Amino acid sequence: MSSTESSGRAADKSPRQQVDRLLVGLHWRRLEEPLGFIKVLQWLFAIFAFGSCGSYSGETGALVRCNNEAKDVSAIIVLFGYPFRLHRVQYEMPLCDDDSTSKTMHLMGDFSAPAEFFVTLGIFSFFYTMAALVLYLRFHKLYTENKRFPLVDFCVTVSFTFFWLVAAAAWGKGLMDVKGATRPSSLTAAMSVCHGEEAVCSPGATPSMGLANISVLFGFINFFLWAGNCWFVFKETPWHGQGQDQGQGSSQESAAEQGAVEKQ
Repeated sequence: MSSTESSGRAADKSPRQQVDRLLVGLHWRRLEEPLGFIKVLQWLFAIFAFGSCGSYSGETGALVRCNNEAKDVSAIIVLFGYPFRLHRVQYEMPLCDDDSTSKTMHLMGDFSAPAEFFVTLGIFSFFYTMAALVLYLRFHKLYTENKRFPLVDFCVTVSFTFFWLVAAAAWGKGLMDVKGATRPSSLTAAMSVCHGEEAVCSPGATPSMGLANISVLFGFINFFLWAGNCWFVFKETPWHGQGQDQGQGSSQESAAEQGAVEKQ
C-alpha cells in the first residue's frame, strides 16, 4: 500500500471520527428531563409557527357582468399572501363603458407589522432553542457550574414568553382584519362599477384561511410552552437555591426555639 492511499484513508476517517466524538459527547438522556424535552417542543413549534404564517398564500375574487351585450362576464382573481401588504396587491376592475376596458385597483390595508413580528419571533425562537439545546446536551456541566447561564436562560425565557403572548394576540387581530379586507364582498364593495346600474357583481369564492388560523394557534401554543418552561429554568438559577436555603434556615431556627421552650 502506497503512502498516498494511507494518507487518503486517514483524511477520510478524521471527519467521521470528529462527528462520532461530537455525537458521543451529547447527553441524550437530558432530553428525558422537562428542561430538555420542553426545549425540543419549543424548537418544533417555532418552526410550525413561522412556517405556517410565512408560507401562506390565498386568493379572492368576484364576477362582473356588464349589462352591455358587447361585454362578457369578467372574472376577477386576486392573489395575496405573506407579508400581507394588501395595499400593494393589484387587480384589474372591468369597466362597462364602450371606450375603456379596465382600471387598476388595489386591495385595502397593510397588515405586515403583526405578521412580520410573528415570523421574526418564531425564527429567533428557533435559533435560541437550538443553541440552548446544544449547550444543555453538550456542555451541561458548564451550564450547571456557571450560574450565569441559568440566569440568562431564565431572563430570555421570560422575555420570549411575553413576546409570544403579544405576537400571537397581535397576529390574531391582524388576521381578522386580513379576512375582512379580502372577503369577496369587500372586493365588490370597493369597485365603483358594482355601484351603478350598468353592471351586476357577484362575489367569488371565499379565501381559505386554514393555514393562517393554524399559525395563530401555534403562536399561543408557543406562549404556553415558554410560560411553562419558566419554572423549570428558574429551578436551575441560584434564586431557587437561595429560597430553599432561607426556608431551611427559618425552619431550623424555629426548631431550636421550640426546643429551648421545651427545656424551660
